Amino acid sequence: MTDVGQDGPAAIAERLLSNVETVVLGKRDEIKLVLGAMLCGGHVLLEDVPGTAKTVLARALAGTIERSTFARVQCTPDLQPSDVTGLSVFDQKTRDFEFRPGPVFANIVLVDEINRAMPKTQSALLEAMAERQITIDRVTRPLPDPFLVLATENPIEHEGTFPLPEAQLDRFLVRGGLGYPGSENELRIMRDQRHGHPIASLDPAVTLEELQKLQRAVEDVYMDELIERWIVRLIETTRESEQTAVGASVRGTLALDRLARAWALLDGRSFVRPGDVERLFLPVVAHRIVFRPAFLAEARRSGREAALEAFETGCLEAAPAPELRDADLAGDTVVR
Repeated sequence: MTDVGQDGPAAIAERLLSNVETVVLGKRDEIKLVLGAMLCGGHVLLEDVPGTAKTVLARALAGTIERSTFARVQCTPDLQPSDVTGLSVFDQKTRDFEFRPGPVFANIVLVDEINRAMPKTQSALLEAMAERQITIDRVTRPLPDPFLVLATENPIEHEGTFPLPEAQLDRFLVRGGLGYPGSENELRIMRDQRHGHPIASLDPAVTLEELQKLQRAVEDVYMDELIERWIVRLIETTRESEQTAVGASVRGTLALDRLARAWALLDGRSFVRPGDVERLFLPVVAHRIVFRPAFLAEARRSGREAALEAFETGCLEAAPAPELRDADLAGDTVVR
């Protein structure tokens, strides 16, 4: 799959990435995770402290894609499912019910602090995320394409929250965070916002048609059979580990396969490297696993990130990556 030129997948991907980076500084890998999920038709859960540009990232992504729509849901305990999906209202003039769509009928939906919504409201997103449609009053309505749910959680405050059940966590293709910017980027942010926010002057960089072209291009990214078998084996190690009560599901296998292809495309390649799978393993798999009490105790003692890294190391030792060079994978078919 060689595609050269400004209209090729690699060029479109670079325009998309670079435009978002003008607003969200120094977070290229984190932006790639979100974009990769969108190209795969998946959804993202960002778990981070307030003030780390989660909302800015969602707005920048919407502003980068021409004619895309953006909606924001601020979750609170009194939020009702109809506040998300919409509802039918009786029209006195027509003497009939008129459907008024909720914020979920947008290309990019930011669900702020999703764990503050009650379980019945959280579950209202399940059909939308899994099937890209909403059924209300026995009428099924399709959601726009592309469709991305970008949900956030505050990992510090737990009072008055409703933890997401495993079934809903599994609906998210990837879970990650943005983290604080480095000192130089924080200085740039301070200077850039002196006379207003840069997002106010952000211009679209790609069209909806170009984004859909990228989505189709992901399917053509080459993955060697050795890497495919390795992905399956890696997921199996999560089920066999003494640290897990329930390992990753088949949905995790599919997610790792798809996101690795999207990651390669966003990196300007037409083939997947083993390093792509290693980089994406924890963001794709960690939230799909039910860990045993011993692991949770270790996470409290040494920190969750350190415990997850140790878990990842154990999985990679149990299922070593295949030794493949770029020339073994796709020769000179790097996308430009």
